[in-house]
Amino acid sequence: MGIQIRNFTKRFGQTTVIDNMNLDIESGEMIALLGPSGCGKSTTLFAISGIHKIDEGQLLLAGEDVTGKPPQQRNVGVIFQSYALYPHMTVEENIGFPLMIRKEAKADIKRKVQEMTELVGLKGLLGRKPAELSGGQQQRVSLARAMIRRPEVLLLDEPLANLDARLRITMRAEIRRIQQETGITAVLVTHDQVEAMSMCDRIAIMRDGKVLQYDTPEQMYQVPANDYVAGFMGNPPTSFLSGHLEHGTFRSLEADVQLPLPVLHSYSDQPVRLGLRPEHVRLEPQSANTATISFIENQGRELLYDLTLADGSVIRTIQPVNLHYGVGQSVHWDIDPHHILVFDEQGDLIHAG
Repeated sequence: MGIQIRNFTKRFGQTTVIDNMNLDIESGEMIALLGPSGCGKSTTLFAISGIHKIDEGQLLLAGEDVTGKPPQQRNVGVIFQSYALYPHMTVEENIGFPLMIRKEAKADIKRKVQEMTELVGLKGLLGRKPAELSGGQQQRVSLARAMIRRPEVLLLDEPLANLDARLRITMRAEIRRIQQETGITAVLVTHDQVEAMSMCDRIAIMRDGKVLQYDTPEQMYQVPANDYVAGFMGNPPTSFLSGHLEHGTFRSLEADVQLPLPVLHSYSDQPVRLGLRPEHVRLEPQSANTATISFIENQGRELLYDLTLADGSVIRTIQPVNLHYGVGQSVHWDIDPHHILVFDEQGDLIHAG
């Protein structure tokens, strides 16, 4: 089922939390609403489900205008961050509860519960109560309960936030597998860009109730629409330097940086903001640019260095573990000129690559 959001506006009192949003989600696609707390991503999710009323605009599911329809008429499943399991019920009862409310035959409920437990990997746990389950198992119960009605759209509100790091990785893969096997259209709300990039076909990055960019993870990382998107996507995050472009050279007097960028030779005396991904900042003894190592983070397979420049700004670089630099040491550095992001004074992208 495809989803079309048309000119969606939502207010709470005098505060506009969603401002004229437009979004198209393909049938069978999994997309992420990504952004910081308060950007409007959960509000959008609850508007799709029918929990929140749409003040202006339209919501279409499979081409049908459902803007004024209540949640029970939308065939949408919702998974909440808190799991929302009934503590007095067993796993089997929790999963089958939506069908019990619809007064389906007991035999049909039992069969469908069995199908769902096989899909989400809960066989052998049907008699347990939620308190007897791990966080990952509780999340699987919540997923099975949301899916048992065979919804055409699955909405996930920060579903992995309460899990530890290892379980989050496992459940990312499990949710994506189930979504792809069933072909259900899914919308994920998250503040975690790794989660969004690893699970979703496309990402809508939000800020202050607006969608700044809606694209594939690869395109959003490589060609961010603006400096906010560039700074939000990527781990470790992008570093930024402000300066001027002068006939193929970037200069920042404050940071004492000069970088030859021949691909940008057509720009003359233009103020810009340079975006530097850590993997494209190089330690190069022949470079005239110097910095002081202010922090080293050992990430196992590689080292992350914080390089402090003359004006106190910090850029980051990823280097192999066989390099032997220390905190306080002065180093020379430059960048790969074929992998840079350049933004204008307003923060909009003017060059990528």
